[in-house]
Amino acid sequence: MGIKYSSPASLSILEASELIRNRELTPSELVEACLERINQTENSIHSFVTITPDQALEAAKIATKEIAKNGVRSALHGIPVAHKDVFMTKGVSTTAHSKSLKDWIPNKNAVAVELLDLQGAITIGKSACHEFAFGSPEANDYFPPALNPWNTLHMPGSSSSGSAAAVVAGFVLGSTGTDTGGSIRHPAAACGLVGLKPTRALISLDGVIALAPSLDHAGPITRTVRDNFLLLQGMLGNRSDAAELKEIICPIKDLRLGVAYKNIAEQNISPEVQAAFTQAIEVFRKLGAKIIEIDPANLSQAPIIANKIINYEAYLQLQKTYREQPENLGGGLLKKLAQAREIDYASYQEALISRWHLEAEYSKLFDQHMDGILSIGREFPPETMDELMNNATGPRSSCNRIYSLTGNPALTMPMGFSSKKLPLAIQIATNHHNENLLYQIACAYEDATKWVSENDDAPWNS
Repeated sequence: MGIKYSSPASLSILEASELIRNRELTPSELVEACLERINQTENSIHSFVTITPDQALEAAKIATKEIAKNGVRSALHGIPVAHKDVFMTKGVSTTAHSKSLKDWIPNKNAVAVELLDLQGAITIGKSACHEFAFGSPEANDYFPPALNPWNTLHMPGSSSSGSAAAVVAGFVLGSTGTDTGGSIRHPAAACGLVGLKPTRALISLDGVIALAPSLDHAGPITRTVRDNFLLLQGMLGNRSDAAELKEIICPIKDLRLGVAYKNIAEQNISPEVQAAFTQAIEVFRKLGAKIIEIDPANLSQAPIIANKIINYEAYLQLQKTYREQPENLGGGLLKKLAQAREIDYASYQEALISRWHLEAEYSKLFDQHMDGILSIGREFPPETMDELMNNATGPRSSCNRIYSLTGNPALTMPMGFSSKKLPLAIQIATNHHNENLLYQIACAYEDATKWVSENDDAPWNS
């Protein structure tokens, strides 16, 4: 049976790639469908800072001719994507969502952008983010903040917010993001997507505006786990092929999956998230996984440790702009920088030492006992934009911080919906450089729950 779809923009990367490979869909038709959706609804989502329709259409035209003559270059050939506006793009403005960079046009691509271009991916635009990947939106910001397509009164997560919103809205089939303290995983969680923070340094950060260099990661945001695998391969410069997916679609029977029940019980988590996580654990049990209780030392301190490191390093990165161009920075960023400059060097060094202890603790867990670790992906359903703006420096995505510190690959993915039909998320992590096992576990859960594939109400289907 062929692939059924209402619009090419509603397709997954895997589906679109198959149709393009079989000459049943052209990149031009796909890009045109995405641009049509952007023209119809982007004004109510604000997922982009810059849209490049002419370049995208020309690239799609070239891809269509190439594929007709020689076949597809990779599974990403002809697939429209967006890049978080901290990734440098040659000849296209890169603003980091800040007035201070509104006129900057880089003369080179970030390495990850260049590698995706070589695979044939088509850039449609630069997605909105929190200012310099650190600020927090306010109503009078120079660039408007992205909104959550599930409900535009609500936030779409943290820094990589526009990247997630663009994928959910059907403007692109995948996007790039950065994750320092959860800024890929948090937007994916808030938007009902799959967001991967890969092993530290797996994806090149060359050409990406830094925030906290010792914790910065780059990674993919997509609608499905399989799509995430394909986009990751592209960001690594590997030729992605749908046949490779067979490697990650395997049973998870007898895999040992850890759950830090004590830590979860100590967190401030909404009852809906707790209930959904309990149900998710039962899904994994039914799939044959062995659920093991773990209690890592000092796990509860991870958010505090990570925030000290992020604040200290972010202030070093942004202090010159903070001193010389405060009028060109948004109020949310100014508040965060005022808070960040209070972290002294001694506190930073203490946090680094604590981080090394946590990393050693998790290395021991994975090396000796665990295939993976399960946790919540976000403590609450996404709050409203008003709540976000009224509490710019409030704690968010604390549950994601531990893997920012340890550098382990971790992803968030759909775990159901709240009573208000807002996405809930689970987080899965594995040992360093074990992304394939991570995808294997995530695929098993995705196939068992079908939160995405059987959701006709998803914004990209509307």
